[in-house]
Amino acid sequence: MKIKKDITSAERLDWLRLIRSENVGPITFFQLLERYGSASEALEILPELARKGGRKKPIRIFAKGAAMREMEELDAFGGRMIAACEPSYPLALAHIPDPPPVISIKGHAQLLEKDIFGIVGSRNASAVSLKLTQNFAYRLGQGGLIIASGLARGIDRAAHVAALQSGTIAVVGGGIDIAYPKENTELQEEIALRGCLVAEQPLGTQPQARHFPRRNRIISGISLGIVVMEATPKSGSLITARMAAEQGREVFAVPGSPMDPRARGTNNLIRNGAMLAESADEILNELIQLRNRPLSEPDQPILPFGSLQSPDDQEIDKGRPQLLSLLSPIPVNIDELIRLSNLSPATVLTILLELELAGRIERHVGNRVSFTS
Repeated sequence: MKIKKDITSAERLDWLRLIRSENVGPITFFQLLERYGSASEALEILPELARKGGRKKPIRIFAKGAAMREMEELDAFGGRMIAACEPSYPLALAHIPDPPPVISIKGHAQLLEKDIFGIVGSRNASAVSLKLTQNFAYRLGQGGLIIASGLARGIDRAAHVAALQSGTIAVVGGGIDIAYPKENTELQEEIALRGCLVAEQPLGTQPQARHFPRRNRIISGISLGIVVMEATPKSGSLITARMAAEQGREVFAVPGSPMDPRARGTNNLIRNGAMLAESADEILNELIQLRNRPLSEPDQPILPFGSLQSPDDQEIDKGRPQLLSLLSPIPVNIDELIRLSNLSPATVLTILLELELAGRIERHVGNRVSFTS
């Protein structure tokens, strides 16, 4: 989002309704906003777009009453909602390709405006790694960084506990009112009092496996960089590292013994270009220039509807069968679809928007799409 402004309660309600509507993800949300000018206008056009994409039954639009209840319950819980266009929304997060249109927070929102650094790693962590995590988190906090993590057991918990005094942000996979795992209930309450809780999901949402990659992109998205303390080759922490790299963040990893499977993930990260970190001071020294560098808008807009001439209905109708023939269950880059189809970017983006709202395609990391499985 290029324009930062406070929005009215009615506008925030429309933003919430749009992102909670069926088949509307973050990228689709901002494409709709870019093309139609407001969430209110986008909500009006959703049924027609889904129908053009081939949907047979009406698309489910999040009811106004349900949106009002969600906001009222969040307020009663002591939290608040921030839209991506508002000044209090984390600036770094707004620059990733798929920022959450709205986030729910509880605690000290000003922490989101400071320099943040992510610490992630194994849930089943070794005693040595837990001790080292505490050391890193405490030292980085003393160096002026706010520590972000995912409030899981193991490395996440150790990082949050060590950074409570200097400042910590917990990004959770469910609602900010749901403690997961249960043993972190007291810690979650403590972070709400002394730090900040952040969630993309609504109150009452129980964390599910599909929520964690989305949570991970927020951890890396709000951060200057991340360090992976310990991770097996299949650890979710490596997803966070990959997302951080794609978002242009610094990625650090702590090396470990080749005899320990929990070190293989971090050792592979270092082998593939992550910066080796044996102390917090090494990270602080690497981040000095980065912390003084202002964020800037990308040279090319990620969602370019506003800079493209809108195609007419005849052009879209003519291009739809051609684009459908190029799609398959295997993800393909959107730029490749534009090249192969010889259709204008605006036409391709419009057709993909219709297909996604119809539930016929899904988006993947790296600006790729595929037919839904």
